[in-house]
Amino acid sequence: MGVRWCHEACLALPGAGVDWPFGPDADVFRVHRKVFALLMTNPRVSEHPFVNLKAEPAEVPLLIAAHDGILPGYHMNKRHWITVVLSPATELDLVGELIEDSYDTVVAGLPARLRSSLRSLGGGRRGDGPVDGSTV
Repeated sequence: MGVRWCHEACLALPGAGVDWPFGPDADVFRVHRKVFALLMTNPRVSEHPFVNLKAEPAEVPLLIAAHDGILPGYHMNKRHWITVVLSPATELDLVGELIEDSYDTVVAGLPARLRSSLRSLGGGRRGDGPVDGSTV
């Protein structure tokens, strides 16, 4: 598993786009300008790439306790974010679910008019980029 798989999984979600506000080493995935994933590397955190994902506050400690590759969110609010290390041992299905959960959490906080624009893209979780007119 690697960066490419995670990148594709994030961009497959309706209205998702990527930008690099922190430089070329950190991919920031957004939906309607709201961040749902940050994909990066930092040898101080892990020898493997990792992705920061938003999670429900009640689930954060449970996820960290249940999985060796899930840590408190690196440089993020530890109550709302987790870091998932993308090592060879990391389960693809779990990471895919966590990416979708992060996206869904962010979308749930959007105004109704923006949520409805995402529904018009279809239920297949396929999108070609941001629907807010920004560039990627």
